[in-house]
Amino acid sequence: YQRRVHGEMMQAYASRYDLDRMGVIPKASPRQADMIIIAGTLTNKMAPCLRTVYEQMAAPRYVISMGSCANGGGYYHFSYSVVRGANKVIPVDVYVPGCPPTAEALIYGILLLQRKIKTQEVT
Repeated sequence: YQRRVHGEMMQAYASRYDLDRMGVIPKASPRQADMIIIAGTLTNKMAPCLRTVYEQMAAPRYVISMGSCANGGGYYHFSYSVVRGANKVIPVDVYVPGCPPTAEALIYGILLLQRKIKTQEVT
């Protein structure tokens, strides 16, 4: 399952959809990024690491939860080692449904996040 979710992210960055045109450019450092895409199952072991990376990001910061495993645990919902939703660890702005989610769904989630950012009031 993990390979399929990451495959959809690679498909969204490929030439057919080309997320670079929309200003979505991957950054390797949390200090340079302003958005996290959580793709795949979030385990209890990785939850503190995700929280640390989220806290290292500069404000404003945004989170997209991609796929049913990240949204609510997916197939592994009843496992002892799985977090039942990324929103239990960090606040999530946009949920992208699907198992696996399509590249179009990811792009639509990014467009929803851009619309949410445009309507935010500056404080």
